Amino acid sequence: MAGNLVEVRNLVKEFPVKGGLLQRQIGKVEAVADVDLDIRHGETIGLVGESGCGKTTLGRMLVRLLEPTSGTIRFDGQDVTHIHGKDLRPFRRRVQIIFQDPYGSLDPRGQVGDTIAEGLKLHGVSDKDERHQRVVEMLELVGLKEAHVGRYPHEFSGGQRQRIGIARALILKPDLVVADEPVSALDVSVQAQVLNLLKEIQQELSLTLLFVAHNLAVVEHISDRIAVMYLGRIVELTDRDTLYRNPLHPYTQALLSAIPVPDPDRPRNRTILQGEIPSPINPPSGCHFHPRCPIARKDLCDVEPPSLMDAPGGVEHQAACWLRAGDRAVATG
Repeated sequence: MAGNLVEVRNLVKEFPVKGGLLQRQIGKVEAVADVDLDIRHGETIGLVGESGCGKTTLGRMLVRLLEPTSGTIRFDGQDVTHIHGKDLRPFRRRVQIIFQDPYGSLDPRGQVGDTIAEGLKLHGVSDKDERHQRVVEMLELVGLKEAHVGRYPHEFSGGQRQRIGIARALILKPDLVVADEPVSALDVSVQAQVLNLLKEIQQELSLTLLFVAHNLAVVEHISDRIAVMYLGRIVELTDRDTLYRNPLHPYTQALLSAIPVPDPDRPRNRTILQGEIPSPINPPSGCHFHPRCPIARKDLCDVEPPSLMDAPGGVEHQAACWLRAGDRAVATG
């Protein structure tokens, strides 16, 4: 896979915390903290972590639904960090999002055909027959039929509604699609159907896909590379096979150990983390994970926050851990 489609550098997103009678700002939540990430042309990169770690916030900044506090976002070589108004239109044609909620993301009073065609209308496809034909083609691509064009969202199941959401995102033939937990609200059997559909469409259309999820088993099925987030920061980044075979960061190891195994007789080595996730309003100093980390070392992990560093061995594997990666890596015994 040659070249980067998206390059993110030092990206930060802070939300104000307000209180008191006059609702003045009394603090801030750093939802995304100094994130660097490259997304290559034609790849599927999974973004995983617990609820509230900043996955969705990062994805929404990439499609410019949220304004970054600082940092830069480059798309296909162009800085799109602060573009607004009419300058956003050509960017939006090339970047789309699939929302998490298949029930709330569709207009209940709009026919499915009109919902899917809205993007075409906004981007200059004025011929009604052409819009209809492209909508039908897209519905068939996601496994629905022309007869569904005139129906309303309440007439569809959850899985069918998510297929409609996928069709809406793909109608403009974008280069990048951010899939924000597109299967988390669906039954397990329907999840597999939607995941297989996304995988087939990604290969057929040569899409670049950022797949946001909190389920590592789901991400394994679809991703080429995986980035793991914890409390606003990416703590590990590598290809799928390396991550599942040799996770470096203690948080990634804990996540993988929690994946259910459908064999009660198979021995499991669970990593049980102590304590709760710290508040993003008052995150820990140094590595955000150090209060819960089983290998953390005082006066190292609690002092300076680690950035993503190359793992030993020459493989394309990065981890934000003083003890497991980088020139300053310390033997953990």
